Amino acid sequence: MPGPEPVLTTLLPSADGVLAALDPEQREVASALHGPVCVLAGAGTGKTRAITHRIAYGVHSGVYVPQQVLAVTFTARAAGEMRTRLRALGVGGVQARTFHAAALRQLSYFWPQAVGGAPPAIQEHKAGLVADAAARMRLTVDRAAIRDLAAEIEWAKVTLLTPERYVAAATRAGRGEPGGFDLPTVGRVLELYEDVKTDRGVIDFEDVLLLTVGILEEYPAVAATIRGQYRHFVVDEYQDVSALQQRLLDLWLGDREDVCVVGDPAQTIYSFTGASPEHLLAFPKRHPGTRTVRLERNYRSTPQVVTLANGLLATSGPAGTPATARLTLTAQREAGPAPTLTAYDDDLAEASGVVREVTRLMEAGVRPSEIAVLYRTNAQAQPLESALADAGISYLVRGGERFFQRKEVRDAVLLLRGAARASDGTRPLGDEVRSVLASAGWTPRPPSTGGAVRERWESLQALAVLADELAVARPGTVVADLVAELEERAAAQHAPTVEGVTLASFHAAKGLEWAAVLLVGLSEGLMPISLAQGWEAVEEERRLLYVGITRAREHLLLSWTRSRTPGGRASREPSRFLDGLIGAPAGRAPQGGARGPGRDGDGPRRSRSKASLPTACRVCGTVLSSGAERKTGRCGDCPPAYDPELFARLREWRARVAAEAKVPAYVVLTDATLVAVAEAVPRDVASLAAIAGVGKAKLDRYGAALLAELGAGSRPPNG
Repeated sequence: MPGPEPVLTTLLPSADGVLAALDPEQREVASALHGPVCVLAGAGTGKTRAITHRIAYGVHSGVYVPQQVLAVTFTARAAGEMRTRLRALGVGGVQARTFHAAALRQLSYFWPQAVGGAPPAIQEHKAGLVADAAARMRLTVDRAAIRDLAAEIEWAKVTLLTPERYVAAATRAGRGEPGGFDLPTVGRVLELYEDVKTDRGVIDFEDVLLLTVGILEEYPAVAATIRGQYRHFVVDEYQDVSALQQRLLDLWLGDREDVCVVGDPAQTIYSFTGASPEHLLAFPKRHPGTRTVRLERNYRSTPQVVTLANGLLATSGPAGTPATARLTLTAQREAGPAPTLTAYDDDLAEASGVVREVTRLMEAGVRPSEIAVLYRTNAQAQPLESALADAGISYLVRGGERFFQRKEVRDAVLLLRGAARASDGTRPLGDEVRSVLASAGWTPRPPSTGGAVRERWESLQALAVLADELAVARPGTVVADLVAELEERAAAQHAPTVEGVTLASFHAAKGLEWAAVLLVGLSEGLMPISLAQGWEAVEEERRLLYVGITRAREHLLLSWTRSRTPGGRASREPSRFLDGLIGAPAGRAPQGGARGPGRDGDGPRRSRSKASLPTACRVCGTVLSSGAERKTGRCGDCPPAYDPELFARLREWRARVAAEAKVPAYVVLTDATLVAVAEAVPRDVASLAAIAGVGKAKLDRYGAALLAELGAGSRPPNG
């Protein structure tokens, strides 16, 4: 059986030798050299191996000329890896580039011919341009607002929106209030941003694509030259292309069909940047005669990890995903340890637990560089960084700034240092620190928007929480002591590291893998993030967790916390995505955490206990194979054991309640709970409370109305 991604130390001598190194599906990809080809490639299935061998087979068989192949990826790292693999296969001269790199090369070459003179200089960072545009509107903006406005400008441009069309499109897309401003204001910022660029004679990175598109559309001779140069195209990570990138690809192709696209709808995690899986899903329709190949043999992960990943996506997918585009991974590796789920009392206990697990893994022979700790937002990194540093475990932060290198943190430390000189120590430490942080932008309530504004608030909130913790742990602590503590922590975390544990967000981990992966903070509000509103946004969060799970080769440890701070109210719930996937005996975690090959229960809250989920169909006795079946206690072949009319009425009731509360329907009651209610037809509070999924909070909030609905003409099941 072929390995997942071996490093070739000798050149394969022939075209047949290239194909011999592949599994059957990979071989089908490599041998499909003509016409439109769509490769649906699941996580860890060797897609890069398949497409590089496809190019190599085309070259070695004489069908392709290397210089006429353009392979497009989304990161410079991925493009470099592709070039390295092609060289190892005896193929040089293939252009493997990102969309931006390929477009910039063409723009630089053809601009003097088409427009004349040198192309405008590229402004690498938008911050100064955005700040200038905001100043022209007399808007007060800080660094975080500028970052959010810059991100919104990028979204508008890759979505091919003009300032005139922005407001309507952003409203339909539910873009909220970028940078804290309403959409008409943001639309005006976008318009002035373009004016600022013109005045300065510069362009941004999105303009590189837009101007290349413009030249290809307006100058047929340029388009003909590029099409003559490149005859065969390969596009990796096709599920993440934007409308602008798709337009550029169409212009490169012209009326030809020699294009191979590779992607996985289940790994679409960049919709907020303008990416859309629609291009991948609709590819066969846009290109009749497409040859579609499915790569589902997973060479990366153990069967235990693959089973968990498959279960997570059993009922998921981008809206409109056809059944033929859904992939089910099949593990090719030997069995490994079962994934675990651990509940901790608070974030600090979780960070300590991470240190214990990392230590255990290293003692078992796993190298630190083969261990990753993944989280939803960069703001979650601080307690993890501190805990690892305190334990003397080296680490590196990928895809985000170290906590103490963030500007808002550095500014806050400077303010606290000044306040320490004036403090007389008479005020409670937490109150005094919050007063200082307020001048840096901290507010008692978190901002309703996301992005950089929310991350900045989270950073400042972490400093406030640290002050509270020090006041409890060391009575009499003053601001000067807090500053000293911060300086010590910053110094420890800036120690040089060579071999270290990776800390990264789920997004930053895309395309990477480790022997051991710890997924932390899997609580409602973080996974899915509280800002994810609507079914599509929540499903993208599910896919983000899927990406995190499939980064693990062997060890996978998941955890969540009941409270943010020590001694805080245990108001958090485990992520809804874990329901039915991984279970453990109910009960509160002793000493800050309970491990096991299953789900830790949620204390006395009956709505979260999964220990009693049935494993066999209550109607026919068939073993239940999916989480959805175990939730209902019924296999897919058996008819429901409830009155369909009653169930329909309950769904209507739930929809009304959800609409009034402005929440998704599943927040009121999940489908599984609704089925259980329809089957049991409870007549009083006690019998309703006995149904899994109806905890005290839901009972208090919806119990009376639900019982009234059940009493309005309901009849016993099968009656």
